[in-house]
Amino acid sequence: MTSNFVAEIRSEYGESVTAADVKAFARSRGVSYPTVTRYLDAYKVKRGLWNLTIQEKLEQTYQAPAAAPAVSVTVREDQNLIPTKDSSYVPFGNFTDVKRIIKSGIFYPTFITGLSGNGKTFSVEQACAQLGRELIRVNITIETDEDDLLGGFRLINGETVWHNGPVVEALERGAILLLDEIDLASNKILCLQSILEGKGVFLKKIGKYVNPTAGFNVIATANTKGKGSDDGRFIGTNVLNEAFLERFPVTFEQEYPSPSTEQKILEGISLDLGVEDRDFCKRLVDWADIIRKTFYDGGIDEIISTRRLVHIIRAYAIFQDKAKAIQSCINRFDSETKQAFTELYDKVDVDVNFGDTNDRSVEGVQGSPF
Repeated sequence: MTSNFVAEIRSEYGESVTAADVKAFARSRGVSYPTVTRYLDAYKVKRGLWNLTIQEKLEQTYQAPAAAPAVSVTVREDQNLIPTKDSSYVPFGNFTDVKRIIKSGIFYPTFITGLSGNGKTFSVEQACAQLGRELIRVNITIETDEDDLLGGFRLINGETVWHNGPVVEALERGAILLLDEIDLASNKILCLQSILEGKGVFLKKIGKYVNPTAGFNVIATANTKGKGSDDGRFIGTNVLNEAFLERFPVTFEQEYPSPSTEQKILEGISLDLGVEDRDFCKRLVDWADIIRKTFYDGGIDEIISTRRLVHIIRAYAIFQDKAKAIQSCINRFDSETKQAFTELYDKVDVDVNFGDTNDRSVEGVQGSPF
């Protein structure tokens, strides 16, 4: 529907249009009532009532030259959305498969699930970096809705203009759309259904259909498989709509890297930070490996992720103290778990002494899950 078409309805029935007015107008133009109401959706005040004044002003503003910079092609083309290559990145897990999907250029939505801190998001970023592909990352929350994803009207320099959301930007640029922590979403995420089918999306607020540009793809990451978190480890995750999940043809299960790979990761990072200590990296990896095996056997409720090992290496670079680096990075756990973790590290690395810091942190705690 063009602004002239809107003007015709307004000239015949006024600014406030009822369902009866729309039906009469549809009959006079030889079109169906649903066809007219579909295009009037953005003007809707409530059921059976539309106001053609406010939205008409918005459409005129959107089409005016002054509003163009908010959605101009020039602004988009000037942005470089290719992630930076990380020289210390060590490929593992599903990296090769993810990279192959992106490189193929075939639209193939991909779901990656796995425990926290095991490189799901980072692997997608580095795959795009190596392939020179643009990546638009959207961190999903329970509040994420259609306006956040597809776009909406924004007030810019006193003018109300249409602003593309990250999904539309990715569609038009042929970029990779990364939906991070997708299992935190509500049912508002269903606005992406047609996009996950490779069909693009109709922006009903401005009457524009956006087709996907070649190379566009969707990758989602999550700590669960969209079925919620039964053990309570990932509070806030939701049960996703089955029809939504079904639109992801492939699901990768991301595990933590093997000890040898994880050691390479830590050694690379420590080298970049100027604190190269292969023995310390080896001790940390052995420590984390024992903890994970105990976790999988049900002997403990917490785990040391690859991300946390990286945190420890960075803390070591800052404090120049191994015991303090470890202690400060495991303080987020409860007292019993901290004691268990430090006692285990004492056995793995006899050269590190937690001393009084460890004594104070576990004062009054009895027993160990190991």
